[in-house]
Amino acid sequence: MACFCTIASGSSGNCTYIGSGVGGILVDVGVSCKGILTGLRSRDIDPESVRGIFITHEHIDHIKGLRVLLKKLEVPVYATEEVLSFLADHDHLPAGARAIPMPVEGLALGELYIGAFETSHDAAHSVGYVAVAGNGKKMAVCTDLGVVTPMVKQAVTGCDLVLLESNYDRNMLMAGPYPYPLKRRIDGVQGHLSNEDCAQFLPQLVKAGAREIVLGHLSRENNLPHLALETSVQGLNEAGLLRGGDYNIAVAPRYEPGELIRL
Repeated sequence: MACFCTIASGSSGNCTYIGSGVGGILVDVGVSCKGILTGLRSRDIDPESVRGIFITHEHIDHIKGLRVLLKKLEVPVYATEEVLSFLADHDHLPAGARAIPMPVEGLALGELYIGAFETSHDAAHSVGYVAVAGNGKKMAVCTDLGVVTPMVKQAVTGCDLVLLESNYDRNMLMAGPYPYPLKRRIDGVQGHLSNEDCAQFLPQLVKAGAREIVLGHLSRENNLPHLALETSVQGLNEAGLLRGGDYNIAVAPRYEPGELIRL
């Protein structure tokens, strides 16, 4: 059985567990080691079942707990070569850590097969991940993207579950206290995905078979969970898709684990 659970999700820190059979992986470890281990155990996931850590990019809300966690779990960490170089140069890897460049063709780890796809974000080399479980279920982590590129569409279309970024409400961002250059960065093609852009993409995913949608990486300053949810549901309603019938949807909590979804 495939399973999926966010441990934390938002501009304050990100971590997701994806499992199949007796093992699983973590995608990003942007909160404390203690928080990650506690979050896993709260969902009856044995931390020792984690077979590897996959990093999307080097921003602190995705790597904060990495160094300490690698000392506890002693599992390999996978990322692009550019991100691994950053981690090594900035002392985010403990001595002896197994840092492995993510193969273009993907890799098998336990009962999961994991592949990476590029995302448009202002990082050294930002990617998302798709994991295929032993029962054939496909799950994607797709955050930190300023725009849904053709590569992103190809990678996540056909997934059974997608964690998709719904980072900011455009009205809140533009009316908020951020300096204008930062607003432009967030709203740009290498920034983050807005509620509106997320809602525009979701009907394609649901029509292609996504039955579980998790909205993630919400901004603390420029979004509200109910706004993200309402915008996405409205977009899906306008496409003739019914919540609870055609799809299920939830907002990933910022500081605590989300629901453990079984597929």
